[in-house]
This record gives sequence, C-alpha cells and structure tokens, in this order.
Amino acid sequence: MRFLLTAEQREFGRTLDGMLGACGTPSAIRAWASGDAKPGREVWARLAAAGVFGLAVPQEHDGSGLLPVELTVAFHELGRHAVPGPLAETVAAAAFLGRLGDGAAAAALLPGIASGTAVVSLCMDGPYALDADAADAVLTVRDDTVHRTARHGPVQPCADPARRLARPLDGVLLARGPAVTAAAAHALDIARLATAAQCLGLGRALLDGTVSYVKERTQFGVPIGSFQAVKHRLADTLIALEFARPLVHAAALALATDAPAAARETAAAKVAAGEAAYAAARTALQLHGALGYTDELDLSLWIRKARTLRDAWGTPAECRARVLADPPDGN
Repeated sequence: MRFLLTAEQREFGRTLDGMLGACGTPSAIRAWASGDAKPGREVWARLAAAGVFGLAVPQEHDGSGLLPVELTVAFHELGRHAVPGPLAETVAAAAFLGRLGDGAAAAALLPGIASGTAVVSLCMDGPYALDADAADAVLTVRDDTVHRTARHGPVQPCADPARRLARPLDGVLLARGPAVTAAAAHALDIARLATAAQCLGLGRALLDGTVSYVKERTQFGVPIGSFQAVKHRLADTLIALEFARPLVHAAALALATDAPAAARETAAAKVAAGEAAYAAARTALQLHGALGYTDELDLSLWIRKARTLRDAWGTPAECRARVLADPPDGN
C-alpha cells in the first residue's frame, strides 16, 4: 500500500498552507469565538475557491467527486492553521447527501457547499450542533431520520471558544429509512477522517511553535531546548504524530476504494491522531510555562482546540471500541 503523496497532492497542500498563512487566521478565530462569522466566512470562501469543499461533493453537483486523500491533505492544512467553522461537519454533510440518493435535498445544498456559499453543520453524534448560529443549514440525523433544522437553542460554552455549540430545535423532515442509516455511517467515516487530518495539522503546528520557543527561551544562560528532558518530550510528541500519519493515509485509501474495513481504519486514524494532537497541546502548554495559559498568545487558540478535536466525532474510547469490534483478521 502506498502512503506517499503525489507531487500534485503535496503542491496542493503547500498552496493551501501559503494561502492560509496570508489570511491571518488568529484574528478570524477570535472573531468567530465572539460570534462574528464574517472574517471566518471570508477564509471559507477562499478555501472553496481552491476546491477544498468540492472534494466531498459529487461531480453532478459541481464538485470533484469524493477524493479522500486530497481531503486529508486539505484538512491537515486547515488544522495547521486552526481555521474556525464546521469544517468536518460540512464535508460530512456533503458525503451524507451524496450517498443518501435524495435528489431534491442534494440539489438544494451540494452546489452551495462546493462553491462555499453554504456552510452546513451535521449533527448526529450528540445533542448539540457545531456552529449552528453561523451555518446556512443544519442537518440533524436521529435513528433513521434526517431533518433540516431551522432553529437552534442558545450557544453553549465550550473548552474551545471558537467551537460554538447549540441544540437544534424543530426542523423539516428530509428523509427516513435504511438509506439514511447507510448514509450516516458513511458520513461518520468522512467526519472522522477529516477530523483526524485536522488533528495531525494542529499537532504539527503546536510542535513547530514549541520547538521555536524552546530555542529562544533561556534558563541558566542556555536555551531550554538544550535540556535533555525537553528534548525527550518533544521527540515523544513528534513520534506520536508520525506514527498517526500512516493511519490517516490508510483510512483515506480505504475510503477511496470503498473498502469494507473503512470504518475500522477511520476509527484507528481518529484515535491515533487525536491522542497525538492532545499530547502535542500538553507539551506546548508545559514548555511555554505561564505563557501557555494566556489568551493573548496565539498558540493558546491551537492548544484549546486539541482537546475538543480529540473527542469530536468519537471519543478515544468509542473509536477504540470500533476498532476492536472489527479486527483485521475478521475474528
């Protein structure tokens, strides 16, 4: 199995990295957390113009067709720059609608998702929808039904202020039956893959920022990065991220080929990448000392996101249980 990206895929990632680096995402994150979605929507529009959201939209609805590997490349960069908004939820919603087979619902939302004019939140793993106040539509899946929700309750506090949670209220029934259940299972795999890729990018940004800091911060007249304990902590963080990377690639390939093991692979990728990102956040917090707790430090925006992404779309315990329920040898 090939885990190396092609030259085109690597260039796609570099292009997104450069574009997001010029967007000033920290200010967009802080605005989003305060309820001002305008700067974040501007970043969203640029991502859509680069084709990011079309990677989960069928070609007949102005997308590129489902391209999980390219989606992984894109979401790695979205995580690296901590882009706010229901990113995984929107591509999962696109995958859900594409698999559902409801032409009217797909035609109403998928072209807008591809073009970036429709931000869609998908709620099916808990009582709250992410960024319902900023989304153009919220799809709520319960059992074998899916509703398009028009209203939501008040925004609830979250460990990451840029993740604004609200309870969906009444809505219009879009579909019911086994097709909804099957589409939801597929959407869950896409959401876990996208979130795992975000975790990888987030963890790498935390590690890079911490490495830069320990080279400059001095104690006893020398950089603290020269201390053996600090080196070991950073090395452990890097190893965890690098061990998670092939699992994320394997999950993307499984989804690209619609392999039966895709659910197990995405669960394994999610738990490995989520735990690695959370470990990177703890390392960054410890090695930055008191600075790591301050809202003024941009890195705190990344630190706060790590825990919530680790638990989004399946806690580590839930993902491990999914892996163990379907072992590779089929026993």
